Amino acid sequence: MPDNIASHPLKKEITPPSCESTRGLAAPLGTAAAVTAGIAPDGGLYVPRSLPLLPWREWLDLDYSAVAARVVRLLAPDLPEAGVAAAAAVYGDGRFGPGSPAPLIEAGALGVLELWHGPTAAFKDMALQALPHLLTAAAAQVAAGREILILTATSGDTGKAALEGFRDVPGASVCVFYPDGGVSAVQEKQMLTTGGNNTFVAAVRGNFDVCQQAVKTAFTTEWLREALAERGVLFSSANSINWGRLLPQIVYYIWSYLEAVRQNRVKAGAPVNFAVPTGNFGNILAGWYARSMGLPVGRLLCASNRNNVLADFFRDGVYDVNREFFRTESPSMDILVSSNFERLLFELGGRDGEKIRRLYADLQEKSRFQVEESVLKACQAVFAGGWTDEDACRAVIRRVWREWRYLLDPHTAIAWGMAEDYRAASGDETYTIVVSTASPFKFAPAVLAALTETAPAEPWAALAELEQVTGWPAPQALRGLDTKKERREALLAPEEIAAWVSGKFAPPF
Repeated sequence: MPDNIASHPLKKEITPPSCESTRGLAAPLGTAAAVTAGIAPDGGLYVPRSLPLLPWREWLDLDYSAVAARVVRLLAPDLPEAGVAAAAAVYGDGRFGPGSPAPLIEAGALGVLELWHGPTAAFKDMALQALPHLLTAAAAQVAAGREILILTATSGDTGKAALEGFRDVPGASVCVFYPDGGVSAVQEKQMLTTGGNNTFVAAVRGNFDVCQQAVKTAFTTEWLREALAERGVLFSSANSINWGRLLPQIVYYIWSYLEAVRQNRVKAGAPVNFAVPTGNFGNILAGWYARSMGLPVGRLLCASNRNNVLADFFRDGVYDVNREFFRTESPSMDILVSSNFERLLFELGGRDGEKIRRLYADLQEKSRFQVEESVLKACQAVFAGGWTDEDACRAVIRRVWREWRYLLDPHTAIAWGMAEDYRAASGDETYTIVVSTASPFKFAPAVLAALTETAPAEPWAALAELEQVTGWPAPQALRGLDTKKERREALLAPEEIAAWVSGKFAPPF
């Protein structure tokens, strides 16, 4: 067995894998049911009970849509075939532009996997353009006739991508909650101008962690679930707490490796490293699952901004959120409680639901937990953690533009900086792919200030000036946003979310 395959149970035959909760108290479900449910009733996250071995060598001649279809069928063979086919087709129907939906670009000694060519100019499109097809097909199979209500917390990019993906999808409504003042002006404008008869956006007082926890609480509030059920409405999620969100994200790690082989960056079977700007941990966790299925991946470099709780954990095994929260120029990473980290701890901690319940009870009560030495070593065998402050991030943006004429957004720049720091500190010369998560034009004021030291505070003026300074064109999705009509449903305290959802979707008869 290749040494990159983790201790997760593996199987060669293709049989419907069931999913189990990381907290061990919910009954196992088939994949379709788990995708429909979003989160387990015990508050845990669904994970597959076994993983397929990945026949990636057989896929070198396939396009992105074909690879996506094969990956989803391997991991979720009980999902309806029509839904899988429709999900895979989004990568070739033009919504990601005329070329590859995820091009691998060479910039100096590093590869850059551009995941922002979709309709919202952020990597979340790679999953959230496909998820509506997977979710509605799964729901039709396991909950026929029921409407789906999707609740999503966002630190910036997930919200718009979810709204755009589910806009006017029959049988589904989507509510997005974002921290008031905690996303960029462009991200907020994108969400508030989505349109559609089934999309709803509300701001929440507090930071993203507060917002995310309030939405999770709403999911597990029994009276709310019962009230919605009486109206024929079923909860689900477009956040990466939903296993269905991670399925399409696993695809682009496999795709980028195939591209690296096709471009002669690596020989088939040789490992690559990935540097990933990390907030809620879903993106980098998808890389871990690809690695666990046999993709030749060496190290996963978990890059943080000043909210560096993950970097500290990978150093000493202590997850401690009792620290100052920073609002930074990389707002999608302004997170202290990374939801998907629970999945990794479950997988590397012996798949012990009771242990996960204890850890997260400690996090709730004491704002910290510490894992056993064996779990920390298992994490450190795959992951390296690091962080970059805003001055260093700006310096990376400036230097990469000067040396390579390549433009980074403030999230991708943090991953680039960590890739360089890791290589210098470790001597590891493995070919490294930086996962690029957003167009630089989504954060034009910060990028322009890094290049020129000054920038207009008004984002639309900064966007136009960044085009002029660099000669790069802004994505079409970001043009004309400033003139579109906004619609925000409410500004809520966290404890008001459940009542607001009930009033809108399950009012008294």
